[in-house]
Amino acid sequence: MCKFFEMLLVKAPGGVKEVLLHSCCAPCSGAVIECLLQSGIRPVVFFSNSNIVPSEEYTARLNELQRYCANLGVELIEDEYNHEAWLTVVLERTPNSLAEVKQSTHEDSADPSLMRQRQLAAAPERGERCLNCFKFRLQRAAQYAAQRGLQVLTTTLASSRWKSLEQVAEAGDWATQATGSPLLFWNQNWRKGGLQERRNQIICEQQFYNQNWCGCEFSHRDTL
Repeated sequence: MCKFFEMLLVKAPGGVKEVLLHSCCAPCSGAVIECLLQSGIRPVVFFSNSNIVPSEEYTARLNELQRYCANLGVELIEDEYNHEAWLTVVLERTPNSLAEVKQSTHEDSADPSLMRQRQLAAAPERGERCLNCFKFRLQRAAQYAAQRGLQVLTTTLASSRWKSLEQVAEAGDWATQATGSPLLFWNQNWRKGGLQERRNQIICEQQFYNQNWCGCEFSHRDTL
């Protein structure tokens, strides 16, 4: 382990010693989990990623995180997977299916609902669709944290250089406040303090399955 990382310590809001860590994947989680443990904070890792398709991609990412958490003796919870519910939220869609949106005729092209869905589907990375995605996933995590009685939620989404930290913070605050509980969102920038460098080291050390897209069909489209 690098010296700069050994010196990095973090403190959770309120000085709590157990937090719920929403995890998007093992590559983004490795250094964060290590940092938390080093700081005397026990993470309960929550894998809530209904954005990931196809099922083989979802399984590959989950398996890597399971392997890493098992090696560290860290608890991992897998949330229910529901890609259709995720699509409904991120596209702000009506009962029309995604297929119906794509196959809609010229006559219904003026329908405001369909136009909005097309706009969101075409949005670039860090656009409105991503904020909706973060809200969906972090709301699931916040609900679990509140039910379990945990006081703090944080996310590895804030470790990815591809994500907007402002969107992550907005979604996290929204999700925790929506629970109506004392749950707080820990808006930690997990890229600083050598964490980005250590992240890359762990990916190599663990030989993680790693991708340059978040897992959803829209992100994958933009990498082609």
